Amino acid sequence: MQIRPEQLEAQLARGLKPVYTVHGDEPLLAQEAADAIRAAARAAGYGERLVFTVSGAHFDWSAVIGAAQAQSLFADRQLIEIRIPSGKPGKEGSEALQRYCQLVTQTADDSVLTLVQLPGLDRQQQQSAWFGALDAAGQTLKLDPLGRPQLPGWLAQRLARQGQQVRQGEEGQRTLAFFADRVEGNLLAAHQEVQKLGLLHPAGELSYEQVEAAVLNVARFDVGKLAEALWTGQVTRALRVLDSLRQEGESVVMVHWMLADDIRALARGRAALDQGKPLPLALKEARVWGLKERLFERALPLLADHQLAHLLDAASLCDGLCKGLRHPDWPADPWEALQRLVLMALQALQPIRPREGRTAPAARLVLQP
Repeated sequence: MQIRPEQLEAQLARGLKPVYTVHGDEPLLAQEAADAIRAAARAAGYGERLVFTVSGAHFDWSAVIGAAQAQSLFADRQLIEIRIPSGKPGKEGSEALQRYCQLVTQTADDSVLTLVQLPGLDRQQQQSAWFGALDAAGQTLKLDPLGRPQLPGWLAQRLARQGQQVRQGEEGQRTLAFFADRVEGNLLAAHQEVQKLGLLHPAGELSYEQVEAAVLNVARFDVGKLAEALWTGQVTRALRVLDSLRQEGESVVMVHWMLADDIRALARGRAALDQGKPLPLALKEARVWGLKERLFERALPLLADHQLAHLLDAASLCDGLCKGLRHPDWPADPWEALQRLVLMALQALQPIRPREGRTAPAARLVLQP
């Protein structure tokens, strides 16, 4: 059974389940969840702890099965941790995990408690037989990355744990927004910055100036954050993420590929819409799923076909710039060219106003060596 992270503490207090499965790519949340389960196990008398890390296709699963069947030599109860960093146990591992779950759930006593740690899993992995066996045997905790909209509230909760809070009203919102901007994409560093505020200032109210002086700029971004900011029309954030990617040494080719791929998908979706197909079907035909589907649901209706044609031309031109070609009207630096492409997309996302007559097609852009 799957539970949310905020439900874990209450569930542990009601009684321990035979198996806990934690999966997600956020290190801080995964560490805190595992620590909470270990603490509850110690309090319940699980005095011995065995750790198995599955590395490679030749891992000896018989040792894991044997540990679940063997009587502990040092304690009446034992905690067994199974770590699968790749998230792929393989065929032998799949069969072993299903057998393992049968053993620990069919045992009359509660001498074994199991913690399984996994990275973020895709839909196919979550629908596999081995994951289904883990889920049926106990509690499953999915740890999704914390998005930018949720970050101010998360920071406020962390500050409250140490008896601190920002000021009420607009200043408090501005303080939390500033804090979130400085730590976005780096939750472990965000946690450390919150702890630093607890050391620097006593319990009580924090001013904007105190937070500004104390919090370092430790934000970390990936290309997905750029897409999120861009297709939701966040101008300042999109440019800040793009600049951060450049400073962090991200590949300009990879960033361009993501932008160009999004524009191509939007163009396919626009063509389907213009054929009279509903938005969900248009996105499906454009091969858009998951987070991008939610982003494009907002962006696609705002983009006309001529705008997307112009963006496709610009993306093609940027591709040449990234490969060393030049254009007299564009910056020679590929990152500056990407910034222009981003700004063009943001401008196109502004609500379309009715115009008289037909819009002339955008002039095509031509590269020069």
